[in-house]
Parts: sequence; structure tokens; C-alpha cells
Amino acid sequence: MQCYTTAAERQPGFRGMIHASRILVPIKGNPSDVEGLELACEIARKSKAQVFAIHVIEVKRTLPLDAELQDEAERGEDLLNQAEQVGERQGVTIHTDLLQARDVGSAIVDEVLERGIDLVIVGIVFKKRFGEFDLGVTLPYVLKHAPCRVWVCRQAIATPPSGR
Repeated sequence: MQCYTTAAERQPGFRGMIHASRILVPIKGNPSDVEGLELACEIARKSKAQVFAIHVIEVKRTLPLDAELQDEAERGEDLLNQAEQVGERQGVTIHTDLLQARDVGSAIVDEVLERGIDLVIVGIVFKKRFGEFDLGVTLPYVLKHAPCRVWVCRQAIATPPSGR
């Protein structure tokens, strides 16, 4: 896992841990979600922060926003239950919420504003599109519009085995 932080935090001699009071971790169902949640829990234990995990169901524009999406809702509930279990193992209560929205990025930013979040931890997998590393659509939106600190925890790149 690689977590990109501020330049000050990468400086030699930086010994502090970020102090946050409200941490948001969007959950998508990737292996990096657990790493992001564990990081949030570690910070929460040290700074007595609240941790929120959300899963956003993206609703197609052809459907009403409050459409019953049973399969997606069940998957989202399963993911949020797993998030709560991560919190239990870490000794931190994780507050969860299942949302439906037209756009995941704007839903995350809305939650940041509504809940007064001061740190978002987004877990992403390493994927390529057209031969280049791709951040997708949601993460750039959150990085551009969230008024708080955003940490990106990227899954490690799988390296091919050496020929030795």
C-alpha cells in the first residue's frame, strides 16, 4: 500500500501523526478498502476521531434516484458490514451509510461537507488504461472538490516473478 501525504509529512524529522476528528473512507469493494479502513482506524485511535465508511450506489439516469436496486443494496450492505468488522478488529467504531446517487464523486464530496469531514482516505487498485496508470473518474473529482485533506492508498503493483 502506498499512501500519498503532504510534502511536510514526507520531510525528514516529521514525527507527527495527522490529527483528524472525522475521517471518511469510501468503500467500493476493492482489497485496498481494508487497508484504507485500517489506516483510518489507526489514526482514529491516536486522535480519538470518528470514522465513517460509505458505499455509494451509482444510479443510472434512466432510473429514478430512489429506485429499488436490491442486488446493489445487498452488496453495499455486505461491504459495509465488512467495514464494521475491520473496525471491531481494530477497536474502533465505524459508522456506515449506504447512499444512492447519480455520481459517486459528488456524493463523496457532499458527505464531506455534510459531516464536517477533515480527512478522506480513498483506496484504489493499480489499473492501466491504454497502457497508462488510470485514476478513474471518481478520485480526480474528489481530489479537485473536497475541501479537506485527501489521502490516496494505492494497492501495490504486482511485479512479475524474476527469471532466477
